[in-house]
Amino acid sequence: MSQVSGPGRRTAVTLEAVAKHVQVSRATVSLVLRGSPLVAAATRERVQAAMAELGYIYNRGAAKLRASSSKVIGVLIADLSNPFFGEMTAGVDNALSGADWAVFLANTDESVAKQDSMLRRMREHGVDGVILCPAAGSDERLIHQLADWGLPCVQASRYVSLDASDCVTTDYARGMREATEHLIGLGHRRIALIGGDRQHSATSARCEGYQAAMRHAGLADDLIIGVATTRQAGADALNALLDSPEAPTAAVCYNDFVAHGAITALSDRGMLAGRDFALVGFDDMNEASFCRPPLTTVKTRPYEIGERAGQMLLARMANPDRPIDRVVFPAELVVRASCGAALGVNLANAHNARQSVGA
Repeated sequence: MSQVSGPGRRTAVTLEAVAKHVQVSRATVSLVLRGSPLVAAATRERVQAAMAELGYIYNRGAAKLRASSSKVIGVLIADLSNPFFGEMTAGVDNALSGADWAVFLANTDESVAKQDSMLRRMREHGVDGVILCPAAGSDERLIHQLADWGLPCVQASRYVSLDASDCVTTDYARGMREATEHLIGLGHRRIALIGGDRQHSATSARCEGYQAAMRHAGLADDLIIGVATTRQAGADALNALLDSPEAPTAAVCYNDFVAHGAITALSDRGMLAGRDFALVGFDDMNEASFCRPPLTTVKTRPYEIGERAGQMLLARMANPDRPIDRVVFPAELVVRASCGAALGVNLANAHNARQSVGA
């Protein structure tokens, strides 16, 4: 394996070391790196296996960059189409631009395989550290691999371990609990949680907050509809809920995307959020206040998450031995019109009446 040369740093494995391990010439190893057809297939496989075993890094920069900082930070996010991650990335950029760092941005699209591939590519290009929102399905081995590479890492928004690396997130559980408690306080007793079909820390925290609020109130906590976090999925889920025999009278949504879809589904039925059904989103994206009616939601501070993650990574690279840093921003319920008043009992009775006459 690579040798440790200082706290959190490892010396690069040389071509000579690989050549000696395989008992071939340095020129042969170089030809393998360039994909030359002059190298026999069996030899190529032996060299590639040795590179993997020894932890050889093919840095695509020049040799001078291998000996110094690249001034490039890798940022891996889970879903570039989600404005939450756009705001988070803007926060990262703000923290790094003043320090003259560039960002190597990658979208994993919630794929662990793509995440692994992009991390290896970033490593080859010599990034000095990474800010990572782990893709759904990631586990603690991811952080251990980065540590083994000597690559500083900050987990942002989500995490696979709070003990293995620096992390900055928001108290999603508390935010979801406050949103659910708000609906309970308005008189609703059958409340759904819509969205979150992928398992990661942010999904678990939302479910935990919802269930804690429902259990505390003595209410059923199992009306969790795990669907994709998109507008269409939100619309489809709400339609299915309203067509069910025991329709809920309110819902909290995984994010504002899902809530926007639910608002559209209500409108298509001639219903209005806040009047006929209580609805709460999550994240407080810019569009939330421009919905009609304006969306009650939970502020989760993605820009601040990104900005702090950038600051934490700079601090980690400057001092690899500093204690692990964890930051949890408070979530904040932002009450607008979409949650309405205590109309739950009337809506439930009206639905039951329609069912009894076959409407």
